[in-house]
This record gives sequence, structure tokens and C-alpha cells, in this order.
Amino acid sequence: MLMFNGSVFMPSVLTLVGIPGLESVQCWIGIPFCIMYIIALIGNFLILVIIKNEKSLHIPMYIFLAILAVTDIALSTCILPKMLGIFWFHIPQISFDACLLQMELIHSFQATESGILLAMALDRYVAICNPLKHATIFSQQLMTYLGAGALLRAFVLVSPSILLIKCRLKYYRTTIVSHSYCEHMAIVKLAAEDIRINKVCGLLVAFAILGFDIVFITFSYVRIFITVFQLPQKEARFKAFNTCIAHICVFLQFYLLAFFSFFTHRFGANIPPYVHILLSDVYLLVPPFLNPVVYGVKTKQIRDKVLKMLISKKPM
Repeated sequence: MLMFNGSVFMPSVLTLVGIPGLESVQCWIGIPFCIMYIIALIGNFLILVIIKNEKSLHIPMYIFLAILAVTDIALSTCILPKMLGIFWFHIPQISFDACLLQMELIHSFQATESGILLAMALDRYVAICNPLKHATIFSQQLMTYLGAGALLRAFVLVSPSILLIKCRLKYYRTTIVSHSYCEHMAIVKLAAEDIRINKVCGLLVAFAILGFDIVFITFSYVRIFITVFQLPQKEARFKAFNTCIAHICVFLQFYLLAFFSFFTHRFGANIPPYVHILLSDVYLLVPPFLNPVVYGVKTKQIRDKVLKMLISKKPM
């Protein structure tokens, strides 16, 4: 590596600190993170198995849930194994290219999850507000387009930020990353060059994805609530609303954590760095952990299948 005015030119290896200020207790912090990861894997795989094997669940609502489960598995797997390597085995080094790949995958799967939540909201909107046309509108072809579109949109919008780092930023003040994973702004702030365009690009991508999705998801649920409260029968209102409870819980925990983490990073100058890092970690790990729990508890079809699987495994 070449040095120029105290800067490192095109570093080949970066060092992830983990959680600055909490290095002495990182091994203990890794325990609940690992438990959440294991539950996320088991819960999401269980949802996939149930939906795959139960033909009555091969409808848009559960197909989108299966895509969400795959996204959650991929998202949590992108971050936690390396994080536990830092916390438990003291392996903080990561190659620069691997770091950019991790960044690309993490932010792309976050954006994909947001897109799937939007597709699920639109599905519930049509199912409740225009039920007679639901089967016609949400055809197999449309679901394929929505799933592929959410994934493609994520990678297309996130990739320019990664390419800007790779091609534009050549000199770095340090190779020490004060974070537990390769987060966009944590890497950009290492650069010794002008980083304004990278910051602006990252913000535009965040607002283009989360801002767009949250507006249309909110609009969908407002229309759903209006339609539900206009139903004449109390039982019909309860049944219609009950199909949306799990979606609303998942929607709220994903976006509330996202915006809380975002605004804390941008405006919490007086908040200790370890709080910022912990919030970022929680934002990435909690949705994959909670989503299968929420759907398992609130969705009768999945809950019944899980209970049936448990009951059928009687001891010999």
C-alpha cells in the first residue's frame, strides 16, 4: 500500500472495531445477537417449509411472506457471522472488496425487504378494498414482476453508492472502521478526499426507497381502514382487520427502527458512538428475528400448521 500525506492509498484490508467503547463486553453482547440469529433462521425456514408444503397457502399473501422470509435469512446472514467473528474470535480484518460486497448485500436486502412490504400492503389493499378483482389483479405473473422488481430496484439503486466508493475514493485517513459491519457512511468517513457526493448519493438512495415505499404503504393502509370501518357487520370488520394485524406490526417495527436509527446517526451528535452502533445492529437483526414470530403468532394458518407439526412428533 502506498502512503500519501499520511493517507493510505487503496487499502486492501480494513479492520472492523466492533462496538467502540464496549470492546470488553462484546463477547457477551454477541450472545443475544446469536440467539436472535438462530431464532430468525429457524423461524423463517419453518415458514418456508409450511408455505411450500401446504397448497392452500399458495396465494399472494403467503408467497410474499415466503419471499420476505428468504430476504430475512439473507440479510441476517450477511451481517452476523462476521460480527460474531469480531466479538468472539477477534477476527476484525476484512478485505476491502469483501467489505464493499457486504455493504452492497446488506443495503440491497434492506431495500428488497421494504419493497416486499410494499407489495404485501398492495395485496391487502386489493383483497379488502376490491376483493372481486383480487385474483385477476394479483396473478402469478404480477407476483413474479413485483418480487423481481423489488430485488432489481434494490441492487440498481444501491450499486452506484458502492461504485462511487470503489472508483472515486482512493485515499483513506485510516483503515480502522468504527463499526461492527461495513456500513456505508462508516466507510465513506474514512476517506481523505471530498465525500459530499457520496453522502448525498447515500441519502438520495435511502429516501428514494424508504420514502417512496412508506408513502404508498401508508396510503394503502389508510384506504384499508376506511373500507373496513365502512363494513356493515362487526364480524366482517374484525375478520378484515385481523388479516392486516401481522402486516401492520411488521411494517411498524421495520420502519420505526429504520427512521430511529437514521435520525440518531444524523442528528445525535452528543450520543455516544456505541449507542449508534448498537442501534444499527438492532435495526438489521430485529426484523428477521421478529417477523416469523409475529406471523407465527398472528396468522392462524401458520400457527395451526406449527402446532400440528409439534403435536405430530410424539415420542415413541
